Amino acid sequence: MSLQSFGFFGFLLIVAAVYLHLPQRWQNPFLLAASWYFYAKAMPAMLPVTIAIAVFAYACGRAMQQHKTAALRVGVVGLLAILAFFKYNGAFATDGGWQAVAMPLGISFYSFAAISYLIDAARGDCDVETNFIDCVLYLNFFATITQGPICRAGDLLPQFKQEHRFDAARTVRALRLLALGLFKMVAISDVLGLLVDEVFPNYRSYGGPMLILAAVFYTFQLYFNFSGYSETARAVGLLLGLDLPENFKTPFFATNFSGFWSRWHISFSSWLQDYLFMPLAWADVSGLTGGKMQRLPVEICVFTVFFVSGFWHGNTLPFVIWGLLQACYRVGEELMHRRFGKPKKKAPAKTLWAKRAGVFVLWTVSMVFFCVGMSGAGLTAGDAFAYLGGWFTGWSPARFTAELYGAAYNGFYANTIMVAAYYAFAVAVLVIGLALDARRAFAYKNKPAEICLANEKHRWVVYYVLVICLLIGYIMQSGGFGGASGFGMYANF
Repeated sequence: MSLQSFGFFGFLLIVAAVYLHLPQRWQNPFLLAASWYFYAKAMPAMLPVTIAIAVFAYACGRAMQQHKTAALRVGVVGLLAILAFFKYNGAFATDGGWQAVAMPLGISFYSFAAISYLIDAARGDCDVETNFIDCVLYLNFFATITQGPICRAGDLLPQFKQEHRFDAARTVRALRLLALGLFKMVAISDVLGLLVDEVFPNYRSYGGPMLILAAVFYTFQLYFNFSGYSETARAVGLLLGLDLPENFKTPFFATNFSGFWSRWHISFSSWLQDYLFMPLAWADVSGLTGGKMQRLPVEICVFTVFFVSGFWHGNTLPFVIWGLLQACYRVGEELMHRRFGKPKKKAPAKTLWAKRAGVFVLWTVSMVFFCVGMSGAGLTAGDAFAYLGGWFTGWSPARFTAELYGAAYNGFYANTIMVAAYYAFAVAVLVIGLALDARRAFAYKNKPAEICLANEKHRWVVYYVLVICLLIGYIMQSGGFGGASGFGMYANF
């Protein structure tokens, strides 16, 4: 049951209606039961593992009240070991021997949330949670358990102590955000994914322009899917009276990678900043270097953080290369700042847009490796390099036109009218999505998305456009009008 499925809408309405009318003492137990039901619908075999990890984190937290250092070490090492096992055990699988164990859905997100809870409790940044249900709910809340955002215990746990009732203004904010989030996931990401899924596995059949288009489509597909999910999760939280953290703030309008990563997957990048970069930067390494160096250079700390982020996303070589590229981008930026000084805050518009374009191009190159790593088509790092090499071949307008038509016609629409409608719709929703991001970045200085929508002069027109595009998006990625699969088949509806 995904957040954009029709089944989820019914689930959410029932949960909200019951939760907001229950006595306070029953609200959290009910929400926890609903969260476990949600997870069981998605991956029933791994629900016991998910619950066990949350119970382990709770037990370590309670043990920290008596043995802080020992319990913290056991908790953090144990959580990292569990995460590593499920993420990387497949690398040792062999025919007739070790069989790969499936990775529980969302384990990276709630494991990182559990680690941050234990570290924050040890630091005194939050209290040890003594209520079992509240602690497990913090880690297993259905809006965040599968794709985040990674919430901090000090922010979310106190909210579970409060009574939550229906609030009209908050509900309106939630509906605005829900419309935007679903628009991004269904109308943009899912639709762009149709072309991406056709081109990437068959990249050898396409020339450079088509390969570049598919890479750009994937870059936007991933962004709008992830940011849309995060906004939908925030909308769910608002509907239930909970404030979840923002996870994306118009990253494609950043002029450097430092700014990009402060706007992209914010809950993850801030987690790396607080629990990996800062400990590395402040660690005393004089004993390891014979007194020659007391602190690690910033560049080594930055490189390590992004290299680790590659392994966090996956254990295959494409993800490692993706992490190395991010490390090189950030370290290169730091070295350039050291050599030439940091850029001026005010620069000509042409310069700023050139820098944004440069960041986008480099990010798109790295996304080829990310897409290959995510692909279930058996692609390797060698295929990613070959894909990039293919960008420089087959530059013929006639070939590009034929491939543009053939990719859609042979891939997912055996109908000329639907092929034309697909590309027209894809361009239209991309323009709308990027225009809303631009308004948020420049007109509203990256205020929360639902506030930006509410401040639009013609906001009702925007709402109608989002909803209409959302409905068309369901149809477009379900076979189109007259498609064999039919609109109603989407998400088992």
